[in-house]
Amino acid sequence: MSERRPVTGPTDADASSEAMVVVDACTRWFGDVVAVSEVSFTLDAGVTALLGPNGAGKSTLLRLLCGLVAPARGTVRVLGRDPRTDIGVHRSLGLVPQQETVFDRLSALELVETCALLRGVPQALDAAADALTLVELDPADPRHLPTYSRGMRQRVKVAQAIVHDPSVIVLDEPLTGLDPRQRRHMTDLFHRLGDEGRCVIVSSHVLEEVERFGSDVLVIVQGRLAAEGDFRAIRDLMDDRPHRIRIRTDRPQELAGRLLAARSIIGLEVVDVDSVIVETDRVGDLRRTVAAVARDAGAHLWEVVPLDDDLDSVFRYLVGR
Repeated sequence: MSERRPVTGPTDADASSEAMVVVDACTRWFGDVVAVSEVSFTLDAGVTALLGPNGAGKSTLLRLLCGLVAPARGTVRVLGRDPRTDIGVHRSLGLVPQQETVFDRLSALELVETCALLRGVPQALDAAADALTLVELDPADPRHLPTYSRGMRQRVKVAQAIVHDPSVIVLDEPLTGLDPRQRRHMTDLFHRLGDEGRCVIVSSHVLEEVERFGSDVLVIVQGRLAAEGDFRAIRDLMDDRPHRIRIRTDRPQELAGRLLAARSIIGLEVVDVDSVIVETDRVGDLRRTVAAVARDAGAHLWEVVPLDDDLDSVFRYLVGR
């Protein structure tokens, strides 16, 4: 797997004009609890982050994509096929489940090789060794899986999900238990898989993780799709409240006063000797005028940083509205 085979899953004639993943008005409930409600979206190649708090319905939605549960209403299509009824599509589908269960008597290589064999991978042992190497695990490690750390078991789950070169990869909280360096490596791997033409869907409730995955985001709140697309574009639509920007300068009070006079800001707070936080509903005007105002004030600009142009702001806004 050091030289990955080309993606072959979505070349079926009946899927040629359809997005790789299509969810249409999908609803799923368990007893009186509605886990997913009227969710619709389409996905193609690349990495998409599924963001939501614990209990928002992320895992249920991913189980629907993998055919592990059926929608009560609506439809799910993966590579143009129904993952619940068409077993063949699972040869092109990889899943990293959130559950921690592993086979007690198997080594990492034995588990991943077994998964490869079940999916009809030629030279399954070699493919398993390559998949483990991709996630930075030693294929020759003879230890049984229960002796592995949580982060190591998590990487084994990723290896078994990609050993058969799937076209659609679904990862439920895949970075749990990984150290910072391993998180960076896995994030790079997910992007590499997406760049190769795979549809990679990664769920997380951690905002910092999602920002590393990229700007394409599905935000799910209380079982409903609250927003989708580029999170910065979503933030730009949040025009019912001003943007907050921190400016670091050697003359914060003088600079803030001149910005007020220029009507570029509507509020300000001097937070320390070299920083002022301003609020504006005219971000474009502020960006165009701040350098000129600083020059006229004889002030040095050290930093101009938006405080709410990130997923944290978007997420808090969508949950609270």
